[in-house]
Amino acid sequence: QSLPPLCTFCCCGMLNRTLAVAFMVSLAFAIVVGNVVTLTVFVQTRQSRTPQGYLKSLAIADMMVGVIVVPFSVFTEISLMVTSAPPLWYQGGTSASFSDMGSPWQPCMLIGPVFAGCTFVSISTIFLMTLERSVAILWPLHKDALVTRRRTLLLILLSWAASFLLALAPLIFSSNFTLEYNECSRMCNYAPLLFGGRLPPDANILLLFPAFDFTLLGGTLAVNIVSFTSIRRYTQKRKLLSEGSLSDGGGGGCSHRPSFSDIKAAKTIGILTFAFTASFSPIAVFVLGNVVGYTWCNFSFLAFWILTGNSCCNVIIYSVRDHRFRKGVTLLFQREQSPPHGEKT
Repeated sequence: QSLPPLCTFCCCGMLNRTLAVAFMVSLAFAIVVGNVVTLTVFVQTRQSRTPQGYLKSLAIADMMVGVIVVPFSVFTEISLMVTSAPPLWYQGGTSASFSDMGSPWQPCMLIGPVFAGCTFVSISTIFLMTLERSVAILWPLHKDALVTRRRTLLLILLSWAASFLLALAPLIFSSNFTLEYNECSRMCNYAPLLFGGRLPPDANILLLFPAFDFTLLGGTLAVNIVSFTSIRRYTQKRKLLSEGSLSDGGGGGCSHRPSFSDIKAAKTIGILTFAFTASFSPIAVFVLGNVVGYTWCNFSFLAFWILTGNSCCNVIIYSVRDHRFRKGVTLLFQREQSPPHGEKT
C-alpha cells in the first residue's frame, strides 16, 4: 500500500500543486525552446562550426532535462492531483526491490540516471570549454594545432560516457540503492534501502556525486585564475605600450596576444562556472545531509529545482553573450521570415 505524498510548503493543497505544475511546465518549455534554438544555430550557421561550438553538447544535455526529466515530474504531479491513489510505482512505505518480477517497472530507474548524467555532462563540458579558452589565451599561436575537431569530439564522447557511468555507479557498485519518485523534491532521486531503519554501510557512495562536481569546478576555477592572470598581464602591458612607458622592442607589442573574442569567451565561461556552482551547491548540501540521515523535505524541493533551472541559465549566460550566436539567431529568423524568391521579383 503506497503512502500518501507528504504535504510540503510548495505542494500542499490544490492551489499550490497547480502553481508547482505551472512552474514545471514553464521551465520545461523555456529549457526546450532555448536549447532547440541554440542547437539550430550551431547546425545552420558556419560561425559556430568550430571546436568551441561543438563543445555546446551542453545544450543537448540541458534539452534532455527539459524533454525527459521535467515532463515526468509534471505527469506524476498531475496524476496525483486527478486520481485518489498514487501510481503503482510511486514511493511507498516499504522500500521494495524493483528487481522483483512482481513489482511494477519503476520509471525513475531511467529518469534518475538521465538527470544525474546530464548534470555531470554539464560540469564536464564547462571544464572542457575552460581548457579550450585557456589554450587560446595562453598559447594563441598553437590554438589551431592543439584544439581540433577530432580531439574535441573525442573529449565530448568521453565526458558523456564517464558522466553516465558515474550516474549509474550507486546501482552498479552497490545493491543497497534504488531510485524512486521523491515526495519532497518531486523528482526521481537515489534512495538507500533501509535495514531496520538504519542506512546501509555504503550509503556514502552518493558522495561521489558532489566530489566529482566540485573537483571539476575546482579545476575550472584554477584554470580560470591562470587565464585571467594572463589576461591582466597582457592588459597592463598594452596600457603601458599605449602610454609610451614601455618599449615594444620593434615587435609591435605582445607577439602572443590573445584575441578579444577569446578574452570575452573566457570571462563568459567564468560567469557560467559561477552560475553552475551556485545552482549545484544546494544539491551538494542536501546529498551530504541525506547521507548522514537528514530528510530536509522543503529544502530538497528548492535544491533540485534550482539545479534544474540551470539548464535555462546556460543558454542565457553563455550563448546570448556570444556575438556569433546572436548573429546566428538573427540570420535564422531572417531566413524564416524572408519571402520566397519568386515573390521578390
